Amino acid sequence: MTEQINKDPLHGITLEKLLMALVDHYGWAGLADRININCFKSDPSIKSSLKFLRKTPWARQKVEELFIDTQHDNVWKKSTR
Repeated sequence: MTEQINKDPLHGITLEKLLMALVDHYGWAGLADRININCFKSDPSIKSSLKFLRKTPWARQKVEELFIDTQHDNVWKKSTR
C-alpha cells in the first residue's frame, strides 16, 4: 500500500491554533500592520477574531497565507506541530 502525503500546509492545524501562533509571533499590532482587519486593531481578542475569520472567507485566506509565508521562513515551525 502506498502512503498518501497531504500537501496542504494547513492540514491538521485549526484556525484557533494558527491565529494564536501568529499572535505569539507578531503580536496584535504586527498582525494589524500586515493585514488591515479591524478585529486586529480595535480591542483584539482570539474569540472575536475567530468569529470574524470564520464568517469572512477573504480575511481568513489572508491570515492563512500569512501563516504559510511565516512558516516558510522557518521561524517557529516547531511551535505549530
